[in-house]
Amino acid sequence: MTLPGMLRLRAQMTPDAPLLSFGETHRTAEEMQNAVSSVGHMLSVNGIQRGDRVAVMSNNRTELLDFILGCGWIGAIAVPINTAARGAQLHQILGNSQSSLLIIESTLLEHVQAIPPLDDLTDVWLIDADSERTDLPWRTIPMPDPVLTERATPVEIAPGEPAVILYTSGTTGVSKGVVCPHGQFYWWGRNVTEQLEITADDVLYTCLPLFHTNALNAFSQALVAGASYVVGPRFSASRFWDDVARSGATFTYLLGAMVSILDSKPAGPSDRAHSVRAALSPATPARLVDPFRERFGVTLIDGYGSTETNSIMAATRQEQRPGYMGRIQPGFIARVVDEHGIDVEPGEPGELLLRSEQPFAFASGYFRMPEATVQAWNDLWFHTGDRVAIDYDGWVRFVDRIKDVIRRRGENISSVEVEQTLRLHPDIGDAAVFAVESELGEDEVMAAVVVKPGTALDFDEVAAFCKPRLAYFAIPRFISVHHSLPMTANGKVSKTSLRELGATAADWDRDAASRTAHAT
Repeated sequence: MTLPGMLRLRAQMTPDAPLLSFGETHRTAEEMQNAVSSVGHMLSVNGIQRGDRVAVMSNNRTELLDFILGCGWIGAIAVPINTAARGAQLHQILGNSQSSLLIIESTLLEHVQAIPPLDDLTDVWLIDADSERTDLPWRTIPMPDPVLTERATPVEIAPGEPAVILYTSGTTGVSKGVVCPHGQFYWWGRNVTEQLEITADDVLYTCLPLFHTNALNAFSQALVAGASYVVGPRFSASRFWDDVARSGATFTYLLGAMVSILDSKPAGPSDRAHSVRAALSPATPARLVDPFRERFGVTLIDGYGSTETNSIMAATRQEQRPGYMGRIQPGFIARVVDEHGIDVEPGEPGELLLRSEQPFAFASGYFRMPEATVQAWNDLWFHTGDRVAIDYDGWVRFVDRIKDVIRRRGENISSVEVEQTLRLHPDIGDAAVFAVESELGEDEVMAAVVVKPGTALDFDEVAAFCKPRLAYFAIPRFISVHHSLPMTANGKVSKTSLRELGATAADWDRDAASRTAHAT
């Protein structure tokens, strides 16, 4: 139930079976174990001890995965940092984690040089190349040859000890470090492998960033299932299926926004020239599930999990229900409550609260943030911040993030439901809905939309389209048109960026248009 334990067991059981393919790097299970133990040795001889935090800031590359696992090998704690982190957020992550060592790509070093000095950060290693003089001590660290370099014996680690600290985006405050124990990765691997029926014959392909829980947990699935793990280049809709085909993947990982982007591209010969049967694809628009399978031959599998939790909800490939995340899985307990913490009736939306019966399957808290930890684990239930509804038959429907709920005219509006309605419009390819402040100081509904090629959007017609499908108070007042929606490094729509633009970026104001029409 630890990262070293899973690596060692996989190497003992299938030493010569392929485990990792990453660009030009191809490793068997035994070679992977040797590489990780070599990195663990290198960290140890350079003074890294059990419990030390080691920050790693890099785009996807073999060294990034090696250093994360190498830390776990010797009982140190890896702190993978989102490559988009800048300024105050980057300073917060490095300062809060008290990382003594930062391992970084040279192209990202300038962002560290731009922040105030950190007392705990005493060493910086450059993964790839030399850099110009800096006020931080730095040195280029070549990756060791696993054949020539002495290897470290893994320390005895308990499943509840921290393996990785993953920092949240900080959209509702400073970034919080989610302390992920070794056991959490074990349960991610075991749960998803069982839920999705992954076998040793499968090839798991991801192009998601390794500083995010999704890609890291996919590696755990490969370890548990005996499957192969392939890391591809950063997501590009134009080459995605070609990349997947070259990998020989049978299973891949998508986010809802990626599904919408792939669906919006013209059909081509690459659409089915691959061997992928299914994709884990949380937050997929329900309307795309069947068309996606018909066009690409891939079953989209929804589910629910988060950095703090595990694979809580799932359904088999055969029983997917578009618009639902699945059922609560064995090993977990869920409640849905109102704002007073009282359980709501089946089918009614409320906040999702979770507990685990699997030891160390959840994060142990937020690093050096006891108040935030107590608030999130209030009454020993993890408060997810997600509004869901559990039907009488146990199927769970996502409603919205609580922080994304729009409050207008005394009514709660689900941004997800408005987005789903807008995506049904024949001229709209994608949409993101969020709250902006009105002249009266309350929320107004704004939609950022991507118009399908070759079409011109009639805003009044869009409002008329929404009228029979949405409550009157949920129809967007503001609409802005975009070539594409802004994305985070994790492949999700950045509503933070859209909120910052605000109503001043709108191409249409329904109230202003109505006043103009009446004046005319």
